[in-house]
Amino acid sequence: MDITPVIGTLAAMASSASFAPQAWKIIKERHTGDISSAMYVLTVSSFGLWLAYGVLRGDLPLIVPNALCLLMSAFILLMSVLPQRKKDEVADVLDPRTEPDDDPKPPKGAAP
Repeated sequence: MDITPVIGTLAAMASSASFAPQAWKIIKERHTGDISSAMYVLTVSSFGLWLAYGVLRGDLPLIVPNALCLLMSAFILLMSVLPQRKKDEVADVLDPRTEPDDDPKPPKGAAP
């Protein structure tokens, strides 16, 4: 039995799922101050290029996970550059149960 497709599928699933915890944390906490926007610009660009490569090759195993990763990483990038009011609006739509934190946590290293 060739385990190559199994390993590829597991890798695609892990890559796709890897952005979900960060995205959910942003929705719940509504804070993105510790996220590097420059890193996510590169990440979004790389997934966009991998997606284009997969489309040009007609390679569904490249298209699906890279499209999912592109969407989630683009969401994280967008949330990191939006003003706080807009972050709250997006988070309210995605998780209406969440109330904005009345006492937001100060950034790491900030004086109390």
